[in-house]
Amino acid sequence: MSQPPHRSVVVVGSGPAGYTAAIYAARAGLGPLVIEGAELGGALMGTGEVQNFPGFPKGIHGPELMANMRVQAQGLGVELVPEDAIGIDLDATARRVRTAGAEWTADAVVLAMGSQARTLGLPAESWAMGNGVSTCATCDGFTYRGRPVAVVGGGDAAVEEAITLARLASEVTLVHRRDTLRASRILQDELARTDVRIMTDAVVTDILGRPSVTGVLLRDLRSGVESRLAVDGLFVAVGQTPRSELVRGQVELGDGGHVLLPGPTTMTSVDGVFACGDLVDHRYRQAITAAGSGCQASLDAERWLVHSGAGGKGLR
Repeated sequence: MSQPPHRSVVVVGSGPAGYTAAIYAARAGLGPLVIEGAELGGALMGTGEVQNFPGFPKGIHGPELMANMRVQAQGLGVELVPEDAIGIDLDATARRVRTAGAEWTADAVVLAMGSQARTLGLPAESWAMGNGVSTCATCDGFTYRGRPVAVVGGGDAAVEEAITLARLASEVTLVHRRDTLRASRILQDELARTDVRIMTDAVVTDILGRPSVTGVLLRDLRSGVESRLAVDGLFVAVGQTPRSELVRGQVELGDGGHVLLPGPTTMTSVDGVFACGDLVDHRYRQAITAAGSGCQASLDAERWLVHSGAGGKGLR
């Protein structure tokens, strides 16, 4: 049986963090390989117009931005594998990344698997995501300036979304399934200083419109009565799930599943293993911050390879 291919750097993930890490690694001559996943591009593939990524004064659609990053990586000689990683072994003596079709060993591994926004589980979300439904007010709130919107959730993230949207939208309705919000008191106090309407004991049962959102159907959990709320946008803020399951038990994770970075760099709790993007970021979760941390992870990996003496074994 032949030895699996070896690389100096293997990047797992293909969002802004993963592609940026690969671009920097390629420019450093490290011959990186990227396990992109079967669904390329990460969360931005479900995003409409992106107006806050620098360099695009007229905005750019999320899938187009990711396609540009991918083409740039390819142009620099990055090897791309459009398959899901099904196994990651971070043993210091033989780091391995496996897909259904092949397995690679690596000196350094950059984890950039991102996170997945939790949704409401409604069939309509399949057509409405990016067409009126969003999981990020900072990303998409500007689109709804002067228009009515709703936010679903009751925690800190949902209240922060509502506060952000209160500065932009004509009306903001916060819908929460419990009788009280779970957000911190300081955020609830800030919310109280806005004009946000709060509907508790209520759930969204359907999204109306198509091809773009025109409203939502609500059910009062106390009375069972259903009503319609006319909105142009629905922001779902019911949590994030980091895609860290393949490294659980190997690197240190926080309570929410995000990979923890114990030091001032992107190095994880395992020597030679780096993490970036939404996999580590539970606060900002922006395309530009993900790209920036991908740059940091690649620079950290390059320096680690030099100082550890591991660099060079996988260079082509």
